[in-house]
This record gives sequence, C-alpha cells and structure tokens, in this order.
Amino acid sequence: MNILLSIRILNLAFFLLCISQFAHGQAKNYIDQPYVETTAKIDTSVTPDLIYLSILISEDDTKGKQTVEDLEVKMGATLISIGVNLESQLTLSDLSSNFKNYFLRKKDIIKAKAYELLVYDAKSAGRVIYELEGIGISNVDLSRTEYSKIEKLKINLITRAVLKARAQANAMVIPLGQSIGKALHISDINSDIVNMLQGKVAGVRIRGSESIARRQVEFIAIEFEKIKLTSEVSVKFAIQ
Repeated sequence: MNILLSIRILNLAFFLLCISQFAHGQAKNYIDQPYVETTAKIDTSVTPDLIYLSILISEDDTKGKQTVEDLEVKMGATLISIGVNLESQLTLSDLSSNFKNYFLRKKDIIKAKAYELLVYDAKSAGRVIYELEGIGISNVDLSRTEYSKIEKLKINLITRAVLKARAQANAMVIPLGQSIGKALHISDINSDIVNMLQGKVAGVRIRGSESIARRQVEFIAIEFEKIKLTSEVSVKFAIQ
C-alpha cells in the first residue's frame, strides 16, 4: 500500500515538473521575441436615459389633513395626467432600506409609503417634482441614474481602445522600417463608470412663478450631468 502511494506521489511530482518546465519555456519564448508594448485609453460621456426618483408619501407632509391613501390616489392621478405609465414606471419600495436618512417617529411608520419612479429624461423628472409638490408631496429625491445601453457601450470602448493601441504601436515601429505582428498579450487595465449625481436632484430646474398658472409653467430641458465611461488597455505586439 505504501509502495503504491509512493509511486502515485512520484508520478504527480513528475507531472508538475513537466508543467513547470513547459510554462517556463513558454515564458522564455515570449520574453525572447522582440515586442512593443503600448497603453491606450478611450473615454466618452452619455446622457442618462433611466432616471430613478424616490418618492416618500407621509401624512406629516400635510400635518395629518390627508391620509396616505388619499395622497396615493392623488399621486397616481397626477402621474397619469403627465403621461406616466404606473404599471411599468412606478414600484413600491422598502421604506427601511431606501429612506434610512428619513427619521420617523414610531407611530408614523405605518403612515408613510415609499415609491420608486422611473422617468427617461431630466425634463420629465422636473415635471414630476413640480406636479407632486403641487399636491403636497415634496419628499422626492434622485435615487440613481443609469444608461440603458451601458454594456454595449463598454464593449465598444474596449474595441476602440485596442484599435488605438494598435495604431500607437504601428506609429512607434514604422519609422524603424519594421511592422507589428500578432498580439502577444492584452490586458484590460481599467474600465470605469463615473456618475456624479448619486443621491441628489441636480440639473433639474423649473422656470416659472406663483403668478403663472401651473399649466403654463415652462420646464427647461436641462440634462442631468452625463455619465462618464473610461476604458484603458495594455497590449504587447510582436515586432516583425
């Protein structure tokens, strides 16, 4: 039994040694051939087309003059009147997880409801905020902004970054009378998404005055701050 175990251990050790030598040989081949290494970075900015607003309905807002149920009915009617599809754009949220900074007395917890509303541009967000405030609902905040085609855009940026890296490599070797060959190594150094509007309704402004009828208020079409995407790659090309 011990002899059989020893043989298996020796076979395993031999196998690992072969793998190590093979890997060393591959690394040596990679290092021995001439190559050029270049880093390329591509960035772009897009306007968010998915804007999520957090809406909190509380009887405290009307000093108890209206119930949460009354406010819900008014909110639904108001949103429908400005073109919101309640079924696809409005969802009930978890009060405890989405409004941690909103302090409620124990007796008021059952008198409040939280919703998340999806709109598709800044003008619509401004309209929602203005109209809801008009019916006594003022606790509206920006939850987050997103771009619906973000994954497709990230792939596009990586492709452009690799093409830029190839162009840079060519620019380095052509003056030497040489050319680049196949890619020996490609690394995605950094892919980043920056959105500066997390947690606040910035970039939404409403123009008008109390003397103007509500239906005559003009909403400025100001965009939310754009979402910035960056892709950076490092590529090693063989030199021919």
